[in-house]
Amino acid sequence: MKGLAYIDADGKEAVWTDHKKRLWLWGLFVPTALFFAVGLMWLLGLGQTPLIYLAPVLWWIGPLLLYVILPIVDIKAGDDGENPPEEVMEALEDSKYYRWLTYIFLPFQLASLVAMCYFLTADNLTWLGGGLSLISKIGLTLSLGVVAGIGINTGHELGHKKPENERWIAKLTLAPAMYGHFFIEHNRGHHVRVATPEDPASGRFGETFWEFLPRSVWGSLKSSWELEKTRLKRLDKSPWTLKNDVLNAWLMTVVLYGVLTAIFGWYVLPFLIIQGVYGFSLLESVNYLEHYGLMRQKLASGRYERCAPRHSWNSDRIITNVFLYHLQRHSDHHANPTRRYQTLRSFEEAPSLPQGYATLIGLTYFPPLWRRMMDHRVLEHYDGDITKVNIHPRVRDKVLAQYGATATGEQAAA
Repeated sequence: MKGLAYIDADGKEAVWTDHKKRLWLWGLFVPTALFFAVGLMWLLGLGQTPLIYLAPVLWWIGPLLLYVILPIVDIKAGDDGENPPEEVMEALEDSKYYRWLTYIFLPFQLASLVAMCYFLTADNLTWLGGGLSLISKIGLTLSLGVVAGIGINTGHELGHKKPENERWIAKLTLAPAMYGHFFIEHNRGHHVRVATPEDPASGRFGETFWEFLPRSVWGSLKSSWELEKTRLKRLDKSPWTLKNDVLNAWLMTVVLYGVLTAIFGWYVLPFLIIQGVYGFSLLESVNYLEHYGLMRQKLASGRYERCAPRHSWNSDRIITNVFLYHLQRHSDHHANPTRRYQTLRSFEEAPSLPQGYATLIGLTYFPPLWRRMMDHRVLEHYDGDITKVNIHPRVRDKVLAQYGATATGEQAAA
């Protein structure tokens, strides 16, 4: 495997090799998993072997991958622990190999969505052992929802970049999940307000995921519209124009769903909506855990302190990092939003999650388990000072009383 040559701090020649270079290809397994599953089902169906009865399980390949396979492999594989040296950053950033891996995600994602519509409506699937049952159709839909959710993360990676083509690819990647406004809110909203009570996409201490989900969905939608409305007002333009990046991003979803409905019929529309809702719910579960309970403190000026590594939960689990383009190195992402995924670093001083995102997404659905695992970690991060924590208003008085504290100004106003 070819490495990058550089001169180290001692003036000596050295070579750094990205040991994950081939592993990054596994990130493309998610948008192609349906085709692997179908191929395997076809093989299982040869000769009508008894194994054909296992085939319907494979329509659930997305949830199986997300909730079972990835967590097991992630725990077994352990942490990465490797950061690229500063001297190779520029060359690593410029490598087209890493860039094309994110570009290729989109055509595979769209091909899988078309395949979903075909399998939902095909009259003759005897080559797969027969048509899909309702349970298999639900599994297929949720599998594409996983693709849509990971697709949002791919759009997140590209949406931070300056080249116009990458920003348009980002919007297209968000379209299947009906979440085009994320392109606006995340870049210009979340990155400004992260880890504050004003941020709809930062989870609060004591807030369940099921409380966070509608708050973040509605708050992000409202924020993205206001951000674009303000931008266009400065240009003396109405928000009701296709120059509004919220509207043109939503239009991509309308066109995509409209074309698929025109080709395959109205029957596919509810399934398209379900996969989209499930897809953006996966994004929101990640939003919830990335900053849970963490809060930037207010300065004497009344402004919040700058975002630092201590304001994001990190994980350096190697497998989830590969599938999510180093999203778990979240502190470096907030410090350097335009930095490409292959150059993101792991900070020792950043608070660490007990496992990778793949393992924790499912746990966010169960508030007692989540709070038992995370609340004490939040408190330990702040050396037991509950007044520094971003507390959910519903439990604020109870939590403060439990620790013998009173609300600070910003907590009382939140």
